[in-house]
Amino acid sequence: MDQTIPDQNQVATRFRIEKLVYGGEGLSRIDGEVVFTPFVLPGEEVEAVRSGKKHQAQRAKVVNLVEPSVDRVTPECGYFRKCGGCQYQHASYAAQLRHKREILAETFRRVGRFEFDPERIAVESAEPFGYRNRVQLHFHDGKVGYRAMGSHSLVPVETCSVASPLINEVLDKLNHMVGDRRWPGFVESIEIFTNETGVQWNIAESTRPVAKHFFDWLRQHVPETVPGPLDYTVNGDVFTVSGTSFFQVNRYLAPRLAQLAIGDAQGGTAWDLYAGVGLFSLPLARRFEKVTAVESGRGATGDLERNAARAGLPINCVRQSTEPFLFESGGTPDFILADPPRAGLEKGATGRLLEIGAPNVVIVACDPATLARDLAALQTGYEIESVTLVDLFPQTFHIETITKLRKRGA
Repeated sequence: MDQTIPDQNQVATRFRIEKLVYGGEGLSRIDGEVVFTPFVLPGEEVEAVRSGKKHQAQRAKVVNLVEPSVDRVTPECGYFRKCGGCQYQHASYAAQLRHKREILAETFRRVGRFEFDPERIAVESAEPFGYRNRVQLHFHDGKVGYRAMGSHSLVPVETCSVASPLINEVLDKLNHMVGDRRWPGFVESIEIFTNETGVQWNIAESTRPVAKHFFDWLRQHVPETVPGPLDYTVNGDVFTVSGTSFFQVNRYLAPRLAQLAIGDAQGGTAWDLYAGVGLFSLPLARRFEKVTAVESGRGATGDLERNAARAGLPINCVRQSTEPFLFESGGTPDFILADPPRAGLEKGATGRLLEIGAPNVVIVACDPATLARDLAALQTGYEIESVTLVDLFPQTFHIETITKLRKRGA
């Protein structure tokens, strides 16, 4: 760990790390105050300088690692602790998974007010590096990189250990291109999405429109560039993904998600809520006689319709937000799958799900706090059958979860 000399007016305090919390920091209690410290592990004794309060808790920065954890490893990435992308590269991968499972169970207890044994949480994981098929790169003063930890400052990078091989090839080329006079200085960030044979570019931040000849120039240097949507193959199905459409970022685990969420479920009717481009809708349509896929985004709905037609599957694609769809739809499907955004289920959706009373409900969640809130609201009508932590974001604090619910008394 980097050794940082505190200012003369700062006094280092020695304390022990109690546990990790969602967000990647370690929690300690000192003189009745809660202190959060980044880049530490449970059980470690550190000397740290407290840097003031934020969100009603003290923050601290380690200046000396007194007693390291046996789980501590040397980070693979030289930008770790500078770039804001990763929080856990100092921990072995086995330790990362163990702590994420404990954090998930603790969030159920703290936010949802219910107990769930961490040992009952299954874990699905894959390669912990080189997994990302999508990144957002930032540009400033002829340099390309990521945002610094807790800052908008740029950390120039030449390679990214969690990005896919093709993204790293593109990053290398961009490092040469940003110094060219043809590079538009008003472009602040670009999102890159790849299937490892093609590359899709999406301008994320720019102070003015980008001319077509810029993309022509990109294509000269990056011949893998595709005009418009990118086709991404998962388990034999080809998914057209437009620039505004969401798609899972882990290229190793995306093929496992549908099987983990659907399992051996089958029957007459199924609803896929927040369906996106159809990652779950297509597999559902092979197991259920009638599938309704609900998606509010215009681009994603168009992609979904094209993907269903290409696969020859009769999916009823509904362009609507989930909450009004639930209130306007009659009947009770055999199976409901919901993959909401980080904010969780829309207001009123949980109450309506209880009224509908489908025998089986699956929630795919990317935020443990909103998942815990939604599960607590559903507990009067449903019991948890299984929880699977799918580690889509190794080296980071992010937690993806698939929770299967069974109607009480069914």
